[in-house]
Amino acid sequence: MHQSPDTAIGLNLLHANQTGADHNRAHFDAWGITCLNVMSSPGAGKTALLEKTLAALSPTLRMAVIEGDMTTELDADRLRQYGVPVIAINTGRSCHLDSRMVAGGIHTLAHEYTPTELDLVVVENVGNLVCPAEFEVGEHAKVALLSVTEGEDKPLKYPVMFREADVLLVTKIDLVPYLDVDLAQIEANVRQVNPHVTIIPVSVTTSEGLDTWYQWVAAAVKQQPAVAAV
Repeated sequence: MHQSPDTAIGLNLLHANQTGADHNRAHFDAWGITCLNVMSSPGAGKTALLEKTLAALSPTLRMAVIEGDMTTELDADRLRQYGVPVIAINTGRSCHLDSRMVAGGIHTLAHEYTPTELDLVVVENVGNLVCPAEFEVGEHAKVALLSVTEGEDKPLKYPVMFREADVLLVTKIDLVPYLDVDLAQIEANVRQVNPHVTIIPVSVTTSEGLDTWYQWVAAAVKQQPAVAAV
């Protein structure tokens, strides 16, 4: 089948990115680290969720964050207050992190810290509902967020991220009484594109659902064999 030049370039970019992602994952596997790739549209609550997660889990899990943003370190600075290593990556004009960018974050992390002493690295991707899902970065699981304020139709209109997600957090559920939105319909729409995804409704304001999220994270870390420090 004939491919247009643009299609061929896109496929080559994805292939090169996948090769880099496999390389990153090999590093994480060698160090006994679980990597989660957290993705959502802007404002869905990724950083707020990570603040709660770091506060709750960093006393028992050795954690680090690779923080992606287009221009600033505002989110990275918020997370540094929790005393964990945070590597900031500014993407410039790019609407997502790719495996090359995350590789730079990994090498910075390895230079400043002993990787085998970490249990979990969380990659907070750039806020975008489309691009991040198409570019793996070496993660063991993809975590997607969907705020109830975004409406019920987003999983159907932007299916790639929801199809790729291992777990979906439906965020800001404390706002449901004030919105014309149905949580059951959101879940039904998600199930149309990904029947097997784990769905966890949460609110960082009321803490509803957060214990279930923490349990999911702890289980994901346990699946990755620990490596003795060298």
